[in-house]
Amino acid sequence: MLTAVQRFHDKHGFRESGGEDLPYRVALMAEELGEISACITKGKTKEALAEECADLLILLIGTAISANLDLSEAFWQKMEKIEQRPSRMIDGRIRVSEFGS
Repeated sequence: MLTAVQRFHDKHGFRESGGEDLPYRVALMAEELGEISACITKGKTKEALAEECADLLILLIGTAISANLDLSEAFWQKMEKIEQRPSRMIDGRIRVSEFGS
């Protein structure tokens, strides 16, 4: 996936044309979250939801490329961290977080 997204960035000259600007990318990710939300709240198809989730994943990978991050390493470090966290039921739903004392 990383290679495919890097190829896409290179093909369209993202680095040279503002496509890797981090505030811009955050705005795009917020837009995609809105589209994911719309899929759920408007009862759209599973395929439509999958497509919007794929859009967000592509943007996340592209943001890692833009910021020169090792997303795989960050993922595994974060998983190790959250595996140690407690879970709580909050308003009838499970939550795993850093709960303050």
